[in-house]
Amino acid sequence: MKKLLTIEGMTCGSCVAHITKALEGNEGVISVNVDLGSKTATVESDIELNDETLKKAVAEAGYTVTGISEG
Repeated sequence: MKKLLTIEGMTCGSCVAHITKALEGNEGVISVNVDLGSKTATVESDIELNDETLKKAVAEAGYTVTGISEG
């Protein structure tokens, strides 16, 4: 399963690292690819991930998810 998150507040490589770490901490996550240029993160998992769980992880890292779509 893949989800594409649109994220506001990313400005540098450090932001990418913080968001990657926050999303990787969720159970079932296989891979995370954060793209600073497009302000998106692709999350691949082997279980169904709740959108609110992903939003919360990003919010706790200090950023805002503005959209989530199935990938």
